[in-house]
Amino acid sequence: MVENDETPLDLFLKIGLDERTARNTIANNKVTSNLTAVIHEAAVTDGCSRTIGNLLYTVATKFPANALVHRPTLLQYIVSLKIKTPAQLEAAFSFFTSTGSENFQLNDFEEACGVGVDVSAEDVERTVNEIFEENKSTILEHRYRTNVGDLFGHVRKRQPWADPKIVKQLIDAKLYELLGARTAADDEKPSKKKKEKPVKVEDKIVALETSPAQPVEEELNPFLIFPQPEENFKVHTEIFFSDRPVLRPCNSKEMLERHLKATGGRVFTRFPPEPNGYLHIGHAKAMFVSFGLAKERGGCCYLRFDDTNPEAEKKEYIDHIEEIVQWMGWEPFKITYTSDYFQDLYDLAVELIRRGQAYVDHQTPEEIKEYREKKMNSPWRDRPIEESLKLFDEMRRGMIEEGKATLRMKQDMQSDNFNMYDLIAYRIKFTPHPHAGDKWCVYPSYDYAHCIVDSLENITHSLCTLEFETRRASYYWLLHVLGLYHPYVWEYSRLNVTNTVMSKRKLNRLVTEKWVDGWDDPRLMTLAGLRRRGVTSTSINTFIRGIGITRSDCSIIRLDRLEYYIREELNKTAPRTMVVLHPLKVVITNLEDGSITDLDAKKWPDAQEDDASAFHKVPFSKIVYIEQSDFRMKDSKDYYGLAPGKSVLLRYAFPIKCTEVILSDDKETVVEVRAEYDSSKKTKPKGVLHWVAEASPGLNPLTVEVRLFDKLFLSENPAELDDWLGDLNSQSKVVVPSAYAVPSLKNAAVGDRFQFERLGYFVVDKDSTPEKLVFNRTVTLRDSYGKGGK
Repeated sequence: MVENDETPLDLFLKIGLDERTARNTIANNKVTSNLTAVIHEAAVTDGCSRTIGNLLYTVATKFPANALVHRPTLLQYIVSLKIKTPAQLEAAFSFFTSTGSENFQLNDFEEACGVGVDVSAEDVERTVNEIFEENKSTILEHRYRTNVGDLFGHVRKRQPWADPKIVKQLIDAKLYELLGARTAADDEKPSKKKKEKPVKVEDKIVALETSPAQPVEEELNPFLIFPQPEENFKVHTEIFFSDRPVLRPCNSKEMLERHLKATGGRVFTRFPPEPNGYLHIGHAKAMFVSFGLAKERGGCCYLRFDDTNPEAEKKEYIDHIEEIVQWMGWEPFKITYTSDYFQDLYDLAVELIRRGQAYVDHQTPEEIKEYREKKMNSPWRDRPIEESLKLFDEMRRGMIEEGKATLRMKQDMQSDNFNMYDLIAYRIKFTPHPHAGDKWCVYPSYDYAHCIVDSLENITHSLCTLEFETRRASYYWLLHVLGLYHPYVWEYSRLNVTNTVMSKRKLNRLVTEKWVDGWDDPRLMTLAGLRRRGVTSTSINTFIRGIGITRSDCSIIRLDRLEYYIREELNKTAPRTMVVLHPLKVVITNLEDGSITDLDAKKWPDAQEDDASAFHKVPFSKIVYIEQSDFRMKDSKDYYGLAPGKSVLLRYAFPIKCTEVILSDDKETVVEVRAEYDSSKKTKPKGVLHWVAEASPGLNPLTVEVRLFDKLFLSENPAELDDWLGDLNSQSKVVVPSAYAVPSLKNAAVGDRFQFERLGYFVVDKDSTPEKLVFNRTVTLRDSYGKGGK
């Protein structure tokens, strides 16, 4: 506790934290508790320098849990300034991680952390000069695009205890000395070159483009943060009790050896969806983390259906999940169900009772809620073990009514963690199970089954989102009291995207109340909806890799960031074509009636003239159609469309000049434009328009339906609103029933993707018929994310 009624905020400000960092820290109870304890252990409650304070904060957030007994020693070295740089502190963490709670020699510790090693500015300057001399030719070639991070890394290898600020200053000064002032050419983006064989890292320093930034190693391989299976002997978490010592669960040497023998030392992960709904983009991140780690390490990932609730599961959802996992590019090592382990789970529940760690309870849900709020034990908590065993057997045999009894774990009702309030392990449900049939009338809870099945399947890395972090205590407590292997648990932030909702309850309401057109409505962030919209699985995975696997749970990713990755892929894979959404008739008066010429239009911007497959034919005739928005009666300097007396270029065809405008009876609405074309192409207008022509005289072009999808909600975070349904965007779906398309689109198949020039990227929808194609807009051509910075 903080003495003299001093608040944690006061204490954190005294050690030099800025107010924003201090307030953010207070929002995290775990870090607040750790940092408060660290400040008292270091005896700096009256304050210290900002340098020391920052190091203390790092200790509070990163010190290895398996070596807490040695934390006071490290703090004394920090306060006495024997350890004063982040590099020294990281070395100390590595030393204590391997040492654990065992005794160590101070000499070994000091040597490992560079204690007493003084690196002068002269020493650093000499090292910097050596590095520059060794890499001089490469630096001169790449100039200010040289990867400064690589230079920094070379210096650190030779002078690990050097002050990083001094290193940075000397590198910058040396670059200026060698290269002179930065020129405009240094800031130009280098032209793209054909792919070459990658240069070995040891041969030369790789050039760094100023934009986009060269990814660091963790971005290239986000799975580097996870330990190897053989390292799973460390303390996983600390479990605090109100009536007994702190529990620091970890695998014993023998337990870990048995596990490694069973797995062959390979990584085993699992993706465990509950089959009670359709998967959304948040599940795509979960798949990327678990399947991706297993793939990167040459391991295995289970697809495990968490089917503990027989009332919620449906075969429709199971089939959908299996199909979507495959579409996302992942291949499960094995498909399992929690219900496959119902007998094992029941037998372990009996053992839990025998060990005095579970009891049969008769409280109603309302009473359980009330007792938890008051931190009171159930009246049946201390009933004899034999009595609970008998009652649990009667529960299994269907002799007790539904709702009249549960099996609860005997944890700690006075804990500060509500997930230790004697969680329910089993409840009675007289409902047949979709997978297990009618064998059972007692079903395990998620909190009881999840960790045990992880252990039974020898999962090495149990990866889940941050809302499960408070369940760590219950997870490891249960495995500890049953003497089972402990997987490594790590939580990451949920994927939240702007202008949408992700909760199953809200998604279900949107679907059942018909605010949208089913679970695969292209406006939803369900994976089925994204696929129907034309989004590829590879662009989703690239997006997730781009945002990283972090524990920052306060951010929401802008939708245009996802759209950036979608465009990046479709720009390379979607052939170009032309469609006019709102046609305006243009009559070419100097072209003969019945004259039709097939012109070559590029499918790709860089199409080579000698590659016939890179072009498609578009007819040019006396009647062409342009967008209504591409014509104005009054011209202006900033307008590049067609106007009376003005010329534009019809893409892949000829320049045309407006010579006459036909108005409707209201003398305002333009119904037809007449123009002359320049067959010599000598005219060089600035404006370029897409268009579609009649392929046969008197017959309209190919008519298609186009659905223009936009953000489903107007607000970035509609889930925060009380009236979230009132925030629905009325223009999120606009149907254009009679757009005109070039003839080559006639044979497009469901799922085919195209770029409609000047309009965006589109995909053929499943509602298409032989009589009429339907296209969904995937994303517009506009790229606000790429322009605004990544």
